[in-house]
Amino acid sequence: MSNAYILTQMTWPEVEEALKTVKIAIIPLGAHEQHGPHMVESCDAVLAEEMGKRLAAKLYPQALVTPTINMGVSPHHLHFPGTISLEPSTVIAILRDMIKSLKSQGIDKFLVINSHGGNQATLGVAADTLTAELGVSLFYAKTTASAKDVMDRRITSKLYGHSCDREVSEAMYLAPHLVRTELLEKGDIQEGRWRKLRPGSPIQGFYYYEEMTRNGCIGDATQASREIGEEIVETALDRLTQAVRDMI
Repeated sequence: MSNAYILTQMTWPEVEEALKTVKIAIIPLGAHEQHGPHMVESCDAVLAEEMGKRLAAKLYPQALVTPTINMGVSPHHLHFPGTISLEPSTVIAILRDMIKSLKSQGIDKFLVINSHGGNQATLGVAADTLTAELGVSLFYAKTTASAKDVMDRRITSKLYGHSCDREVSEAMYLAPHLVRTELLEKGDIQEGRWRKLRPGSPIQGFYYYEEMTRNGCIGDATQASREIGEEIVETALDRLTQAVRDMI
């Protein structure tokens, strides 16, 4: 990777020097939750961190990456062993403390790069409240959402978004150690009320993931490839880079 300011790998004099040019702090936010039989449970945290590092490299020397928040809002996965879920208020409290700390050192713009859909509603509230409370600009982005046109072209599954052809492809490109390639499975989908609560439905609401999928994944991970992941990730990174430059 080319030059990037990564806070966990820097000494304080190096950070002091970097702060002369840094305009924005990138905060990777993930989750610790089940990802079916073929992805490890740190998946979201690792993908957020890898995306954050690559984005910071593209924005060098104007961005630094903070430590990763490696748990998130995951109550819908709790019935699968190993999942750890934070309350939305906990996530906002962590963000508040991180932002207050870095603001005191001269940074007033922050981008949360989020890899878990279950965090998005909490991030909306965080942006609404912390922007005014702390006098900063707080932005948030889903890691690869800006490349949805690529997903629509490359992903054949109608239902995807968790340990699926898309996410496994991204992991094969960004962090292949997350994937158990010998165990790849399609989502074991079952019918239920969840279909009437999905985004795009007239009403939306909470459901547990096992109501939708017996094995914890959706889509068809057997169709994943590193090539698909590279196109999605690099397209998203280019668009995120331009969007951040427009903000700073």
